[in-house]
Amino acid sequence: MNREQALELLRQYVTNQNLIKHMLASETIMRALAKKLKSDEDEWGLTGLLHDLDFEQTKNNPAKHGLITAELLTAEGFNDKQLHAIKSHNVEHTGITRESELDYALVCAEQLTGLIVACALVQPEKKLATVTIESVLKKFKQKAFAAGCSREDIQLCEKLNIPLEQFVQLGLKAMQGIANELGL
Repeated sequence: MNREQALELLRQYVTNQNLIKHMLASETIMRALAKKLKSDEDEWGLTGLLHDLDFEQTKNNPAKHGLITAELLTAEGFNDKQLHAIKSHNVEHTGITRESELDYALVCAEQLTGLIVACALVQPEKKLATVTIESVLKKFKQKAFAAGCSREDIQLCEKLNIPLEQFVQLGLKAMQGIANELGL
């Protein structure tokens, strides 16, 4: 599957524009991580792009979130590593544990997107361009800020041997690169 086919599939299953932006942000961070870790950028990027494909369908049944996406993407040729990462990003409900770099990358990347977006939205301009690494790290320490973003999951970047500050820098830069697509 190429990116254009993945976007077509995304449009078929996802209507919520904020969810689409989250998936695009996850993709761009995953591509940046893959590049840094010398992994397959398309494999990692497409995993990030489509990881929440079933979210609207499973929002009232979180135990199925990720599992239905994996079923859909099996037919699209996703490999076992990608499918495992998608299923394990919802370990709290699926019970599928994280094992690989891809598993850890997906969960820390997708959680970081929410924190960075929240940091942009509290800026007067509401733009990613005005967000700094320092401001994200400061807000990271404030548990009540963007409370839905798991700090524990974001810190899993350390399983990739990437310190938190470096991970935030990588994620912020990646998201700033697609700011127009994200509307920020």
